[in-house]
Amino acid sequence: MRLGLNLGYWGAGNDPANLALAKQADELGYAVVWAAEAYGSDAVTVLTWIAAQTSRIDVGAAVLQIPARTPAMTAMTAATLDTLSGGRFRLGLGVSGPQVSEGWHGVRFTSPLGRTREYVEIVRTALRRERLKFEGEHFTLPLPDGPGKALRLTVRPARKHLPVYLAAIGPKNLELTGEIADGWLPVFFSPAHAGEQLAHIRAGAERADRSLDGFDVVPTVPLVVGDDWKACADAVRGYAALYLGGMGSREKNFYNQLACRMGFEAEAAEVQEKYLAGDRAGAMAAVPPAFLDATSLLGPTERIAEKMTEFAEAGVTTLSVSPFSPDPAAALRTAADAIEKAGVA
Repeated sequence: MRLGLNLGYWGAGNDPANLALAKQADELGYAVVWAAEAYGSDAVTVLTWIAAQTSRIDVGAAVLQIPARTPAMTAMTAATLDTLSGGRFRLGLGVSGPQVSEGWHGVRFTSPLGRTREYVEIVRTALRRERLKFEGEHFTLPLPDGPGKALRLTVRPARKHLPVYLAAIGPKNLELTGEIADGWLPVFFSPAHAGEQLAHIRAGAERADRSLDGFDVVPTVPLVVGDDWKACADAVRGYAALYLGGMGSREKNFYNQLACRMGFEAEAAEVQEKYLAGDRAGAMAAVPPAFLDATSLLGPTERIAEKMTEFAEAGVTTLSVSPFSPDPAAALRTAADAIEKAGVA
């Protein structure tokens, strides 16, 4: 199991330290640094900036939003960044959610599975530098009733196969990930509850008659270092309440549904109810400690090392930490020490 660093969204408060953290992760031997996007900073600009000032660590998009870019534009971007970084780019993709897709990008949140399948196929076709011809339910290239021409990507990526990851939560999306992707980017991953999720990924791979050898399971896990794990958990409450309560509508919140499948149905309903009512403090207080502990790395080095062993045994191949500690640089060093203690690196 390798270590990764997830910087999340630029503009979330840690910006002055983020470049230094990426450089530190590079020096400590972390495998990859990820950046995200929602409706603020874009991930590509941040990753380009980081890639220019690091030398070994991979740079990954977790994720580029499918409704934000045409598949051809994503292929252009991936090939360019992979070339400029010397073959260090990892392409993570996700459909986002209905509120962002329709409210920010003006793209209907319909048929997310079919759209993702076609999108990935077009991106890979372009990255192979084949002429771009595609006839699908959601995408048609070139358009059949105009002067469009089947073009070929002029940029040559640094690698013949650039890895594609999917951010998947629901069972059908997990099966699609196992069927077509090189890796999976889960959130709120719990070793104790991951068996069903990974079974869906295996089912998708079996349907496609493909092996999962080399398949990369890359959860992003909050990291808080301290003597008392319960006190550490409080630092993650705001993040968890936002996702369980406010990421999506009352009827369609994929993160809330995930918590329900993990056995926290009543608690997840309470968090959402209070969050949507404007009671942010109440929503944070309603997040159960057991959920935070199951999906985070909390406490002293020895406890974090024990939890890392659980992640490795559950099938995680790259553990991407997201420091919530007041001293994120120290937290990165602690994670590096803990994985050595765990003996799973």
